[in-house]
Amino acid sequence: MANIVAIVGRPNVGKSTLFNRLTESRKAIVNEESGVTRDRHYGRAEWNGQEFVVIDTGGYVGDNSDIFNEAIRKQVLLALDECSVIIFMVDVTTGITDLDQDVANVLRRTKKKVFLTANKVDTSSQNIEAAEFYNLGMGEVFSLSSNSGTGSGELLDAVVDVFDDIELEDTEGLPKISVIGRPNVGKSSMINAFLNKDRNIVTDISGTTRDTLFTRFKAFDHDFFLIDTAGVRRKKKVHENVEFYSVMRTLRAIENSDVCLLMIDATMGIEAQDLNLFTLMQKGNKGIVIVVNKWDLIEKDSNTINKFTEEIKEKIAPFVDVPIVFTSAISKQRILKALEVALEVHNSRTQKIITSKLNDTLLPFIEKYPPPSHRGLFIKIKYITQLPTYTPSFAFFCNHPKHVKDSYKRFLENKIREAFDFTGVPINIFMRQK
Repeated sequence: MANIVAIVGRPNVGKSTLFNRLTESRKAIVNEESGVTRDRHYGRAEWNGQEFVVIDTGGYVGDNSDIFNEAIRKQVLLALDECSVIIFMVDVTTGITDLDQDVANVLRRTKKKVFLTANKVDTSSQNIEAAEFYNLGMGEVFSLSSNSGTGSGELLDAVVDVFDDIELEDTEGLPKISVIGRPNVGKSSMINAFLNKDRNIVTDISGTTRDTLFTRFKAFDHDFFLIDTAGVRRKKKVHENVEFYSVMRTLRAIENSDVCLLMIDATMGIEAQDLNLFTLMQKGNKGIVIVVNKWDLIEKDSNTINKFTEEIKEKIAPFVDVPIVFTSAISKQRILKALEVALEVHNSRTQKIITSKLNDTLLPFIEKYPPPSHRGLFIKIKYITQLPTYTPSFAFFCNHPKHVKDSYKRFLENKIREAFDFTGVPINIFMRQK
């Protein structure tokens, strides 16, 4: 179970700057939205060997200067429901404001761990001024400058120290498959088609979150867990924050999955948000199957599937070794095929290639096409082994590992894919000192 850290607070206190620093990125995965809520940012971060998801819950205050803007209230309430840890950010240059007080009042009611963080602390005098925030009654105040990074290490040490170490109950290695996609692409129809109760295939697991439901699918000679991200929305906490709630739920589903069915709308094609979800799955080393839904609504000729497939692969490049299934959830066309392909991807993701077979297969190619030399240094790869990790990772032992170019690593990955079936599975290549 992945830990999710939400950064909350009133506008302009530096939440996005801290987000960018934690995720080492300046690019939001979800594009800016118009309307009441501001753009949503989410991404992966790592500290002291622990990976986690970070959410920037940017809100906004309009012309109405009410003490606690409704948009911010909804953001904070949603963060309370969905996150493991909350970073409550305030601004040392303004001191305690009425909005800070009201956010604090909400956060005091949660059982989640809250870290009160005074931002924009760039001088020793401002570090002393940060003590004012102890008056909020939220415990220790962490001082930092999200611009320079000063103080962020102490905050992150404390954050990862309280992470939950939650695992799904032991189910003898059953695959965990999720259906992921933008709103209105047909996730609910697909899941309802999978979970036809007349087949008596659903067994709920206790102890899982309300929003992401693990259900046992045991039918048609299949046995796996389906991670349901299309559950009933709680109306009191939806309205204009539907997309934010959906993002939170989707993140949890991806982190808990072995294989993700990325569903796209055939009538709209693969769009920017689909590509962002694809990237998140790839970076998370999840198995991926692209499901093109609503295929029954497309006018087709003999070349339609090939053309659509090429367009998708062009956009997801360079990781194009991904299966694509064309379905109609309404008519149940090829939905079982999508499940079968997902299980094939899971088997590929968990396969182990014996070392002798790896070396016998790949070393002849490497000898014929060795790595390019670097400033007169000739690079020789002598030995290959698959690392004992859950996702496929391969170590290539050579004399100058740091001089092997990324383009050659992609060459090695392609040779692995040609020799062994890793369709739909991200592969990690590591160069090690001989």
